[in-house]
Amino acid sequence: MTLGRIHSVESFGTVDGPGIRYITFMQGCLMRCQYCHNRDTWDLDGGKEISVDEIMKQVIAYQPFLDASGGGITASGGEAILQAQFVSELFKACKDQGVHTCLDTNGFVRKYEPVIDELLDNTDLVLLDIKQMDDAKHIELTKVSNHRTLQFAQYLAKRNIKTWIRYVVVAGFTEDVESAIALAEFIKPMNNVEKVELLPYHPLGQHKWQAFGEAYTLSDIAPPSTETMQKIKQVFLDRGISATF
Repeated sequence: MTLGRIHSVESFGTVDGPGIRYITFMQGCLMRCQYCHNRDTWDLDGGKEISVDEIMKQVIAYQPFLDASGGGITASGGEAILQAQFVSELFKACKDQGVHTCLDTNGFVRKYEPVIDELLDNTDLVLLDIKQMDDAKHIELTKVSNHRTLQFAQYLAKRNIKTWIRYVVVAGFTEDVESAIALAEFIKPMNNVEKVELLPYHPLGQHKWQAFGEAYTLSDIAPPSTETMQKIKQVFLDRGISATF
């Protein structure tokens, strides 16, 4: 029996996929995003171990609410793909039960092993977080290259997996039009991308960094204005790509 290592769950999530979602926040992440609001999920050995059966008992209990809203389950994190075998088994159990499945990921896939295809076979929707198209800026923001994320985006397109792109708009990194244009041009040929979710930066996870005794480097950055968000949104609309914020 494969066990998963999770940080926490949210039984009535409404922002990580359609409808009401049961969200499992998987433990562990290899990116080090400066604005991360789940800093406490980074440790690969943190959290607690849990079985698919344990989660499914909870999912089934909430299923009437999930179904009525057009919702389902979302595997988030941390980074869910780091535990691809467990999430694949969880999603298969959900599909057998008729529960919609959503993978919330930064796309940091190191090896395209068969388990990745097994996971995608049981995934109804992918929320793919593309943080910056410029690799140097991406490394400054996350401490890792964007190459694997962009390769995963192309793999999702090849497999025609329904995808929503997530793009955090933050001053100094992604609120400029040029960065948005680069992303829009990258995803424009991808017929599997239904829309772009523009997420305004917020500092709500700052206290978690402080709890670890670490400096939160974006503490002086303000959330983007509605005017800025609208400007970024228009970049995608001008290219025939649905965008919301």
